[in-house]
Amino acid sequence: MFRALVLDQQDGKTQAQVRTLQESQLPEGEVLVAVDYSSLNFKDGLAITGSGKIVSQFPMVPGVDLAGRVLESADDAFSPGDAVVLTGWGVGERHWGGMAEKARLKADWLVPMPQDMDARTAMMIGTAGLTAMLCVMALEEGGLTPAAGPVLVTGAAGGVGSVSVVILAALGYEVHAVTGRPETEAYLKGLGAHALVSRESMASKPRALEAQRWAGAIDTVGDTILARVLAETHYGGTVAACGLAAGFSLPTTVMPFILRNVRLQGVDSVMCPLSRRQQAWQRLARELPAAALGEIGHSIGLDEVPDYAQRIVEGQVRGRVIVDMSR
Repeated sequence: MFRALVLDQQDGKTQAQVRTLQESQLPEGEVLVAVDYSSLNFKDGLAITGSGKIVSQFPMVPGVDLAGRVLESADDAFSPGDAVVLTGWGVGERHWGGMAEKARLKADWLVPMPQDMDARTAMMIGTAGLTAMLCVMALEEGGLTPAAGPVLVTGAAGGVGSVSVVILAALGYEVHAVTGRPETEAYLKGLGAHALVSRESMASKPRALEAQRWAGAIDTVGDTILARVLAETHYGGTVAACGLAAGFSLPTTVMPFILRNVRLQGVDSVMCPLSRRQQAWQRLARELPAAALGEIGHSIGLDEVPDYAQRIVEGQVRGRVIVDMSR
């Protein structure tokens, strides 16, 4: 028997309730994992509140992230006791996810826990941190260096944005953080942001080209803000786009691309190949300052998740929310 947050639908509305389940109710998979921690991402918030069309079938256990220990494995790649981490692959959307004390999963979805990293730290990082590192890697592959100039991070107080600020600052970049919440100034500067940029100043529709301000950028919000970021990016700069919190439209022109040689690089962490995941996790273990994680995240229990899910959808949550299965 184990506890799990279960989503179901009643009269077209999503209902979230903590229930006691049996192992026999778990879906198919080669590896049974005892989940120590999960985390609450924006996508999880959309699924749990029913605000977005995330879940493809019900009942569903949400949670796109988890970290824990192998209990049983039918795959030679893992043995009982192995520490593992999982992000993405449609878990929490099409396959029961991490917001439960146990999960049965495909072996190909699991990454061995990086050396010197524990389950709680892995979930402080989670999908948000993995996505942030993949964005940083995309900027580096576009030729960005700290000497090139300021780097912009939009949605900087959110999960991906917060970790992006920390990583970029640790690598020596001058980070400018976009936020619509002035009360996060001390938090963002504590993470390493050089300066704050108001969301309002970035939200107006830009001209085809604006003054060049950013050597590169990580965008987590999309829509008009991404259009402005592109219009303000230096010649030869790279913008890594990984989110759509403000919308999925992109009201821009080809001008930044054909006159300034700007690169727009999409970043996906859900179906990211295993080799690149492992590279990103190893870099996170080496380059993400441990002290910053305490500033970024805080823990809640499974029973608190529905309330926090509503708050994260409403933009009231700062940084990372860790779900501790022992609470």
